Amino acid sequence: MAALFCENCSGQYHYPQVHQPFEISCMLLLIMLGKVSLDFFMLQVKQKNVKVSFMGYFCVSLALLDFILLINIAVIFYFEDFALWGVRFTKYHICLFTQIISLTYGILHYPVCLVAGLDYYMTIAQTSQSPRRGQRLFYVLVVIFIWISVFFCILKVPAIYEELEIRNHFSPYQCPLYVSVQSYAVSFAMLLLIGMAFMVSRKEVITMILSVRLVSFASQPVLMFSYASNNNGTCFKWQLLTRLLVCFLGTWAPFVLLQFIILFLGARIPAYMEMNVPWLYFINSFLIAVAYWCRCHDVELTEEMWSTDPFVSWKFCFMPFNNENTEPAEKPGTVIVIC
Repeated sequence: MAALFCENCSGQYHYPQVHQPFEISCMLLLIMLGKVSLDFFMLQVKQKNVKVSFMGYFCVSLALLDFILLINIAVIFYFEDFALWGVRFTKYHICLFTQIISLTYGILHYPVCLVAGLDYYMTIAQTSQSPRRGQRLFYVLVVIFIWISVFFCILKVPAIYEELEIRNHFSPYQCPLYVSVQSYAVSFAMLLLIGMAFMVSRKEVITMILSVRLVSFASQPVLMFSYASNNNGTCFKWQLLTRLLVCFLGTWAPFVLLQFIILFLGARIPAYMEMNVPWLYFINSFLIAVAYWCRCHDVELTEEMWSTDPFVSWKFCFMPFNNENTEPAEKPGTVIVIC
């Protein structure tokens, strides 16, 4: 099965320091069990009443594919050596299937981020929460097309097949797993943009954080930021940048710190572990924030408008202003934001 030598690849291979087939199979089974549990946990705890999007459908498809891989690994691990439809399966196939999935996941980051970003940029200002049937079908077809295209690329490229065969032949008791550089590039780009946004609006961010108060709103505990802007003439988009940054970090700050640690240490995480539902929802919130900032003047203050993100509430980033035509707050110079 699979891939060019590292000097010609867009990624690298990671060899687990395990020297027995049983230990490799058991390790992969436990890792996939944990990953699948985390995937379905995130799908369960997210907000249910959100607008449909490409990323939402793709997260579901990823969780299902991980579940299918887990079932395959568990069945092979249990029976060890059996034949099905004329094909013999052994514990070697546990590593082989995981390698194929790693190669597939490793080249998905760029197309998924690109499609999701374009989707939010074009639909972020839509006020209708109930999409047309054609829109749902379009998302499903796009997700299927991406999966088929990537699998076709992985399985039909001769160099990839030959490389995996060579590596598996000379390392029968190891399982070389693909480490994608796409995830590192995406993480670096996101951290760079977040850092630049923080440097531009650091004074406003610090002021907001220092003004935080815990209050009860609609029978739920919420954080209220009450602060006076130092620059009354500040452009609306730069004021909005501060609020978007605070709302984003208020939910994903631990994940941002984790990405920084991974990049700083240069940790080599196999692609089948890196591509997961929490990671995709982290990217999802970032792309939504970018879309809101780019199209802030097209956003309308309606209840349906704020059901876009399953984990971050962006509603009060636009309160009490929306655009230049919005009426001023009761107390000039004072802004209240609730997240």
